[in-house]
Amino acid sequence: MTIQWFPGHMTRARRQIEDKLKLIDVAIELLDARIPLSSRNPMVDDILQGKPRLVLLNKADLADPAITAEWVQYFADQGLKALPMDASTGTGIKEILPRCKELLSHKIEAQLRKGINPRAIRALIVGIPNVGKSTLINQLAGRKIANTGDKPGVTKGQQWIKFGTDMDLLDTPGILWPKFDDQNVGMKLAATGAIKEEILHLDDIAFHTIRYMIDYYGERLMDRFGIGDLPEDTENPNEVIEVMETIGRKRGCIVSGGRVDLDKTSLLFLRELRSGKLGRVSLEVPPEY
Repeated sequence: MTIQWFPGHMTRARRQIEDKLKLIDVAIELLDARIPLSSRNPMVDDILQGKPRLVLLNKADLADPAITAEWVQYFADQGLKALPMDASTGTGIKEILPRCKELLSHKIEAQLRKGINPRAIRALIVGIPNVGKSTLINQLAGRKIANTGDKPGVTKGQQWIKFGTDMDLLDTPGILWPKFDDQNVGMKLAATGAIKEEILHLDDIAFHTIRYMIDYYGERLMDRFGIGDLPEDTENPNEVIEVMETIGRKRGCIVSGGRVDLDKTSLLFLRELRSGKLGRVSLEVPPEY
């Protein structure tokens, strides 16, 4: 299955970001801590044109903490500051403004030496759909300003949001890129909910994700779904499908004739993965690890 999702408003959003870039002091790039590389738009480097950048690893409460620590070091090696956080609970939120001021310290100090009182930091927030931008904005504001939802594509336009006297934040719609050269990227994005389910074959997404979990988080599957044994050869698709059918039978996803409803099973599995009921799971590690 080939996964692509690039609605027209994403093209407009890119043009709008580029138009506003001259007003921006710092960019806040929001990634999914479970898939930091796959949730990173490869066009962003070109779009931001070298602006100082803070990377936020959102949904860190759902990611494997040991793997997240490796990602923080990975970004540090790239010359980028990365901050694990959880926009839904507010964990890590208070560190965002100090980190942005640190990135702009030379500019702020130069203004102070000239006797200029630094104005509010103008920050741009960018990220793919459903990565938590609107939730983050509402946490920063302490009230609901931006629309949120558990489906991608909620934010459709730009808006400036003022946070006290220290920061003005430009919210933008989530932007994917026109083509996934690596379909594994598309699978990971789909598994974490960044692509609309209506255009997906959920059984394919669940199949690939369960195969990964058998290899790296097998005990989570066994504990959560009461599975006795897992296959050793995940390259054999029949073995993985057998695990999917076991999950379906354990959860009552049965159709007439006693067959397992793989569509219902897949939806159930993905919902439990996304909600953290399978524990803290990271679906990729830094390239050098």
